[in-house]
Amino acid sequence: MNYIQQGFKGNNEWYHWIFTIILVFIGWQVLGAIPLTIVAYLHSANLEEFAAAGADNFMSLGINKNVFLFLMLFMFAFGLVFLIIGVKYIHKRTVASLVTSRKKIDWKRFWFSFLIWGTLVLVFTILGILLAPEDFTFNFNAKPFFILVAISIVLIPLQTSFEELLFRGYFMQGLGILSKNKWVPLLITSVCFGLLHGANPEVQKLGSITMVFYIGTGFFYGITTLMDEGTELALGLHAVNNMLAAFLVTTDWMVFQTDALFIDTSEPSVTWEMFVPVFVLYPLILWMFSKKYGWKNWKDKLLGKVEKPLTLKENNIFLNEIGAE
Repeated sequence: MNYIQQGFKGNNEWYHWIFTIILVFIGWQVLGAIPLTIVAYLHSANLEEFAAAGADNFMSLGINKNVFLFLMLFMFAFGLVFLIIGVKYIHKRTVASLVTSRKKIDWKRFWFSFLIWGTLVLVFTILGILLAPEDFTFNFNAKPFFILVAISIVLIPLQTSFEELLFRGYFMQGLGILSKNKWVPLLITSVCFGLLHGANPEVQKLGSITMVFYIGTGFFYGITTLMDEGTELALGLHAVNNMLAAFLVTTDWMVFQTDALFIDTSEPSVTWEMFVPVFVLYPLILWMFSKKYGWKNWKDKLLGKVEKPLTLKENNIFLNEIGAE
């Protein structure tokens, strides 16, 4: 049974999917947002200032950067909890079936991708600083920095796991069952993943061209998931990417405005560096994964049909019919 076929396990009528999506939305965007909303209100001089700031600009109210990051990530952690509840108690299937098609979650895969991508990010970040030192300001402040690192290590993997298990997991499986093929869920989840980041400040600063990066990243994670028949590699890639983005380099116009080690003071602009990951590094990593894990049948894995697996009874009948022939 391949990865998308895991969605056939347990309860999978249309209303089970709808109920779970509603449950996740309530946990993520309603209940999970309550602490941040309360803190933002307490930092407002009055109701008018609170309303004027809006949820997208609560940080302008003077909330401590680490507190803001913690509360923002808490929303995603809450969403992850409610997604797990939906899979386990509405669909009545294992959480592992959302993560992988293997008998158990392969954490070696997670750590391999985590270390590979983490190393590349570190190397390119250091090179960027060495090549243009005038664009960076050293910003080390022990107490807030180490608090930031702690928050990043604990909560960012929950945030990225929520996004991966929602898009490359739940939606990938659900759309695969609905469309009866693999290319539709790959396309839709990748584009929607990119559009989810469309409200990020960097998109507003640099323009819609940045969506090439976000949608390209969605395809990268999606292809990795389908080819590897599980999300372990994508989970590692996404987690280390966001963790390092949080505490290595920050700017005053990106989504992660933190007490990072360096501040990028350069003027926002679209450069070749934005397209290197999508058109160079992502294909290179996919090639590396394919060699290490023996990926084959790319066409079928990415574009093939999704069929409902036979039940044990149906399989026995099929085998008996073959034997009779």
